[in-house]
Amino acid sequence: MTTLPGPVLDALRAAVGAEHVRTAAGDLAAYARDATPLFHRRPDAVVFPGSAAEVAAVLRIATEHRVPVVPRGAGSNLAAATVPTQGGIVLVMTRMNRILEISPDELLARVEPGVTNAALADAAAAQGLLFAPDPGSRTVATVGGNVATCAGGLRGLKYGVTRNYVLGLEAVLPTGEIIRTGGRLWKDVAGYDLTRLLTGSEGTLAVITEVTVALLPAPAESRTGVAYFPSLADAGRAVARVLRGGLVPATLEFLDRRCIAAVEEYAGLGLRLDAGALLLFGDDGPPETVADSLARIGEACAAEGALEVTCAREVAESEALLAARRCALPALSRLGSLTILEDATVPRPRIAEMVDRIDRIAEKHGVTIATFGHAGDGNLHPTCVVPSAEDTEAVRAAERAFADVFAAALDLGGTITGEHGVGAAKLAYLPARLGEDQMALLRRIKAAFDPAGILNPGKLGS
Repeated sequence: MTTLPGPVLDALRAAVGAEHVRTAAGDLAAYARDATPLFHRRPDAVVFPGSAAEVAAVLRIATEHRVPVVPRGAGSNLAAATVPTQGGIVLVMTRMNRILEISPDELLARVEPGVTNAALADAAAAQGLLFAPDPGSRTVATVGGNVATCAGGLRGLKYGVTRNYVLGLEAVLPTGEIIRTGGRLWKDVAGYDLTRLLTGSEGTLAVITEVTVALLPAPAESRTGVAYFPSLADAGRAVARVLRGGLVPATLEFLDRRCIAAVEEYAGLGLRLDAGALLLFGDDGPPETVADSLARIGEACAAEGALEVTCAREVAESEALLAARRCALPALSRLGSLTILEDATVPRPRIAEMVDRIDRIAEKHGVTIATFGHAGDGNLHPTCVVPSAEDTEAVRAAERAFADVFAAALDLGGTITGEHGVGAAKLAYLPARLGEDQMALLRRIKAAFDPAGILNPGKLGS
C-alpha cells in the first residue's frame, strides 16, 4: 500500500494520466529491485512519463512535496543505482522509446532514453553506421541508462565508453526546468561541460529525456579469435605484448579457469578445460587490416606461451566465441542460487596480480570467486557464487571478501568501479576512492542541481 498522500497521487495522475501511475502491490514489488542482488525497497508509486513535459510536471510535484524520485530504465544495472532506498516514486522511462533521428551526414542519432542499446545499434547498422558502446546487457539496457551509468562494454579498449559518444542531452532538473546541454556538434566548448557531468551521474542530478549520440562508419569486417594459456599471468603478459606492438584491438577479454569451466558446462562451446585462462581477442576494419591484426595478436600470444591460438573463419564462429564471454554471468549463476557480480579496475600491467589477490581473498573468506573481464582496459568482474541468499553467514563472507577486493584494487592504483557505477552497492567505498574533499564537492554540486534533495537520494553526493 502506498504511503503517498491522496493529493500527491491525484496530481501525478493528472500529470501523466491515471493509467501511467501504479500503486498496486505487485507493481511496487516489481520495481523494488534492479539486477543487483541483496538490495531492494518498495517504492510508494511507479510512474511512466511519456514526454519531457510530463517528467517536468512529476518533478515539480515531487520537489513541492519532498517526495524522492528514482529515474529508471530497464533496471539492468549492477550497482543498485535504481533501487528506491528511501521509497518515493520510481520514474520509469521506458515509454519514451522512440529513435527520433539518424543522420548519416552528421554521424549522429537522437533518441529518447527508453530506446535499447541493441535497437539503436541495429538501426544505425541498417544505415551502414556503428553505435560503438556495447554493454553486456545490450539487448535490454536502455540508452538513457547507458548514459546515466556511463556504461562500458566489450569494445571499450578501441572505442571507449558511453561518455565518448554523448554529444548532447535534454534533461529535466528536479525543480522542473528543461535544459539542453551540448548539441549536434563534435566540438563545442562553450561553458562548463554539463553533458559530461550528467553522464555517469546515476540519476542524482537530472532526468535525461533525450540523448544525441555520435555514430561511426560501420567497419567492413569484424573477426574474433581465442588463445588459451596455462595461467592468467601468461595471458596478462600477452596483453602487454599486444599493446606494446602498436595494436589496439576492438575486443580483448579474459576468463579465468573457473569461468571457462562454467561457460563450457553451460553452453558447450568446445572450450579447453585444461587452460588456466582464456583470452578472447578481436578486431574490425578493412578485411586486410583485420587479418593482419589477428595474425599479430596470435603471434604475441604464442610468444607468451599460449597453449593454443584459434581464429574464427566466419561470422558464425566469431559470434560463438563472443558468446563465451557474454554468457559468463548466466553460466556462473548456475553454480548457486545467488550470484554477486562486481567490478573493479587496475592498471593493465597489474591484472594478473589483482586476480591473484582476488583468489587469496576468496580463500581467506571461504567463498568461491570466479573472475572475467576486459583485459584491454584492466576492468575485472570478480563474481561470487553463494549457495543461497538465506545463508546469511555466506552472504556476510562474500561482502567481507568484496570489501577486501575493493581495497586491493585501490592499493594497486585502481578504482572501485570501472563501469557498473556506485549506486547503493558501493557507496560505502566511495570516500576511500575520492577522499573527503571530493566528497564534499560532490555534495555541493548535488545541492546546486537538486536543492530539495529528491533525486535518487542516498546515492553519490547525497
